[in-house]
Amino acid sequence: MQLYPINAGNFKLDGGAMFGVVPKSLWQRTNPADQNNMIDIAARCLLIEDGDRLILIDTGMGNKQSEKFYGYYFLYGDDSIDKSLAQYGFHRDDITDVFMTHLHFDHCGGSIQWNKDRTGYEPAFKNAHFWSNENHWKWATEPNRREVASFLKENILPMHESGHLKFTDIPESHILKNSNLGFDIFFANGHTDKQMIPMIQYKGKTICFMADLLPTVGHLPLPFVMGYDTRPLLTLDEKELFLNMAADHNFYLFLEHDAHNEIITVKHTEKGVRLNETFTTNSLFN
Repeated sequence: MQLYPINAGNFKLDGGAMFGVVPKSLWQRTNPADQNNMIDIAARCLLIEDGDRLILIDTGMGNKQSEKFYGYYFLYGDDSIDKSLAQYGFHRDDITDVFMTHLHFDHCGGSIQWNKDRTGYEPAFKNAHFWSNENHWKWATEPNRREVASFLKENILPMHESGHLKFTDIPESHILKNSNLGFDIFFANGHTDKQMIPMIQYKGKTICFMADLLPTVGHLPLPFVMGYDTRPLLTLDEKELFLNMAADHNFYLFLEHDAHNEIITVKHTEKGVRLNETFTTNSLFN
């Protein structure tokens, strides 16, 4: 098995929204804001090469939305999925599986693209299966009023229409062992219903793709919960459970949204679980 970081692009989000009720005087220590209160956010995806499978975890926003839409998110830099794949000798047509932690637009938008004449949509990875789970799919296709702006039909419905959509099993407890993708999955419900956190065994290490359970290093303290979370009290419990496991077993936490920290480990302290070490993907994967 080999792992590769795939950078789908950088953008900015409102710091207050990213940290909910936490005062700016606290969160800006780790996530400094610009003059518009915006903080740096990454869309750092992960490619798993395992035998004859190439599994891409999340796909960023994509490029099919309007200029007005992207104007809200202050995109910057020139990273893209295609450039990142090419860096490692791959093409999007080589991808066999696209695993989506959840179906918010900044995690799955790159899965679907315009067709050639821009009259409709088609899979951006034409040879891949798209993986979600049945509960989250229903949650996303019948969205509540709080999340309706994050679940965009053009990002989601074409997966089913293409015939390439597949669902993982859903465990009775938090962790699905030995999933169809070859890794364990931690299910979390605080951010959105049945978000999936891959737990990948790699060269004697457990690499956890944290998605929106832990967006940045700044979110390590338990009360530092995003304003986007639908069930923040549940997020508190799920973060506590997962971070304690991570500290106990020295998990390596791959941060999808932290523009400045790629992978971290955590440790137990008197104040709770806190940062232990930081790693670059190059140092850990090469």
